[in-house]
Amino acid sequence: MSSAPAVPQERVDAIIGRHSDLTHQMASGDLPPEKFVELSKEYAELDPVASAAKSVRALREEVAELTAMAADSASDADMRELAETELAAVQKRLVEGERQLALLMLPKDVADQRSAILEIRAGTGGEEAALFAADLYRMYQRYAEGRGWRVETMEMSAADAGGIKEVIANVSGTGVFARLKFESGVHRVQRVPATEASGRIHTSAATVAVLPEAEDVDIEINDSDLRVDVFRASGAGGQHVNTTDSAVRITHVPSGLVVSQQDEKSQHKNRAKAMKVLRARLFEMEREKLASERAGARKSMVGSGDRSERIRTYNFPQGRVTDHRINLTLHRLPSIIEGEMDELIGALIAEDEAERLAGLGAQ
Repeated sequence: MSSAPAVPQERVDAIIGRHSDLTHQMASGDLPPEKFVELSKEYAELDPVASAAKSVRALREEVAELTAMAADSASDADMRELAETELAAVQKRLVEGERQLALLMLPKDVADQRSAILEIRAGTGGEEAALFAADLYRMYQRYAEGRGWRVETMEMSAADAGGIKEVIANVSGTGVFARLKFESGVHRVQRVPATEASGRIHTSAATVAVLPEAEDVDIEINDSDLRVDVFRASGAGGQHVNTTDSAVRITHVPSGLVVSQQDEKSQHKNRAKAMKVLRARLFEMEREKLASERAGARKSMVGSGDRSERIRTYNFPQGRVTDHRINLTLHRLPSIIEGEMDELIGALIAEDEAERLAGLGAQ
């Protein structure tokens, strides 16, 4: 775990001072309602940062006192030795405290606490790729279930033998995007297909995209920018699922994005679902544009989020999963594919935090 850059003492004092000021203002009882709401929001965001800042300030003061005691030649040897032992322990706590404070002070991704749109598409590999796409979808469903999230399938195109050509789902809950955002990219599988008589290992792939769910205030979509086509929904083999024009295809003319939805029997419901996906895709395009402008050529260690980038390999014969962005290999593929992904996702989040802290120190 990398150490964080020390937050300047004047910054620590300023955080604690502002927290105290907010506390007194809110306790005064003579604020207009709108001002109270504004200060309450700031207080809620600052409170954990102030708590960490107070801890850091107290630990720094303790380190200074113990350092002085250990260096005091007038003290007896036992006292100096005791101070040195205690100093080592407090310094260790201070390093962790500094890191926690620095993390809390990093710019927040406003989308982290949101629900997400999950898109999985079979890539190269034919039927085996479609089966792998289905495996990935089940993996994310089980992971979501374990965290108390809700997964709603919005659109699915089934393939033969139980595979999935494409699936779009809404994963709703608190902090969904924060934990799934590093899943975007190409996932590769190496295994022996059930239909392979010679036992030869095949390599196939599926593409995953995770988009933060957009709110109305994030993206303004003008009706004049949309072309809406309605048609009859059809299932496998082309047979009609219903006899009304309930399926909807929406084209966002300025961006060229096209979203279709036919899972619902109601045209109104299909349109609402299609608009949710379109809004999320437009929001992600805007976020990527802003991130690119801010970061320039700098690329995150956990990947750019580019859907064409190979991020992970699932090797079934050897029972291992390798994330290529952080050079992490875990030899427990069966449990990961069953949705036990916390170790993998936690490592990606930790790597992202470490790089962001390093960037903070370089500023």
